[in-house]
Amino acid sequence: MRSPETAVARYAPLGPLLVKELREVAAGRAFWVLLLILSLLVGYSFIEAAALYAEASRPAAQFPEVARHLSPLDGILVPTFGALYLATTFLFPFVAIRLVGGERQTGGHKLLLQLPYSTASLLGAKLAALGAAWLAMLAVPLSALVLWFTLGGHVNGIELSNLLLGHFFYAAIVAGVAFVAAAITESSATAAIATLAVTLGSWVLDFAASGDGGILASLSGLSLTSFLRGFERGIFSASATLVAFVAVGALVAIAAVWLPTGVRASAKLAATGFIAAVAVVICLTAGNLHFYVDASEDQRNSFPPEDRAALASVDKELTIIVRLAPEDPRFFDYERTLLGKLRRTLPKVTVVMEGGSRSGLFASTPDDYGEITYRYDGREAKSRSTSEEEVLPLIYGLAGLKPPAPGGIEGYPGYPLVADAKSAALWFYLLVPLLIVAGWALARGGHRRFTRSRTHP
Repeated sequence: MRSPETAVARYAPLGPLLVKELREVAAGRAFWVLLLILSLLVGYSFIEAAALYAEASRPAAQFPEVARHLSPLDGILVPTFGALYLATTFLFPFVAIRLVGGERQTGGHKLLLQLPYSTASLLGAKLAALGAAWLAMLAVPLSALVLWFTLGGHVNGIELSNLLLGHFFYAAIVAGVAFVAAAITESSATAAIATLAVTLGSWVLDFAASGDGGILASLSGLSLTSFLRGFERGIFSASATLVAFVAVGALVAIAAVWLPTGVRASAKLAATGFIAAVAVVICLTAGNLHFYVDASEDQRNSFPPEDRAALASVDKELTIIVRLAPEDPRFFDYERTLLGKLRRTLPKVTVVMEGGSRSGLFASTPDDYGEITYRYDGREAKSRSTSEEEVLPLIYGLAGLKPPAPGGIEGYPGYPLVADAKSAALWFYLLVPLLIVAGWALARGGHRRFTRSRTHP
């Protein structure tokens, strides 16, 4: 028969615990300073993005072909939410660390662990409070989109939803790293340094890998920036989404292992190793998921429907030998316009980089530099072109397929807009900061009244 204490522990209400964590977030200066800086960043990013978009839109009145290259995803959404990315990278960890690190410094976590709640419940409430904080952050760039609508701008809902999903998982992973750092270290400052080391290290790794085709390029898949970039391009990847979900779960589980006191460090290390091993196995398995959705309105990440149907018959391995340096602009163009599409369309694609590096004053260039070799089922073809109009017929020839007839689908119209967004400065530089300061004052006052009612009932 279950004891009354066990029953209380199992059915303890989570509402008071969640309210307590929300109060902790609202009472901290870090959260409000984060919102204040975010407002300034979003305001600057949005105004500059709208100005550049207007400049690019002016020629569209005379040259309709220019309009087809004007996408609000690239011109407005990504730059505006780039401010959210910066705030999440540099400032959001301090809000997350405060929820765990502050209690460790004051010894409050020892009292919390004696309450009729499991460690999972405690961390779950903290994650929910952080989720509410992130939604408050999200309101700032979303207000920029409202202003964009009032100016006559266009936003595609699928593109926006996919971009928000990427930023959500990015923030969740950063929060998980912050939780682990705060649970392991004894100081909030040390936890902040450790968290920034991970986020900035990921940033540096992605930057360094952009000009390297060796080990760094292989490790670039671990970069959080690289993960978010796929969503910014309008690509939904089932494998990337599952890996992010597993990573967040593993990080929270590791934090739950290290949070309790009185447990030997060797036991915590063993549990951490087990969780990490399981997460790695799941992530490696998830890497085999070959499911992508092109969420961009102009379908920039996909071949035309008739080509996708024809390429479905290419079921054997296609080996592509690229003799281009990773830092060569032609390789960037090839990766974006053709190679990435082939990886997402064909089930078996192997890419071999043989271009070396062209960096250096006296770097030599071989005669076959710039040549790309395609091998399929014992047959081989070579080309120096990086356009799909020339490469796809070559692949069809290797596979013994007849090139499909061009479809009659109307192309992407584009959304040019010449609008002045300078008036948004009043909202982001004055009104939003005033609302944030007022919210800060109300939260601080409510926290003081709550504390007095607890200490002097």
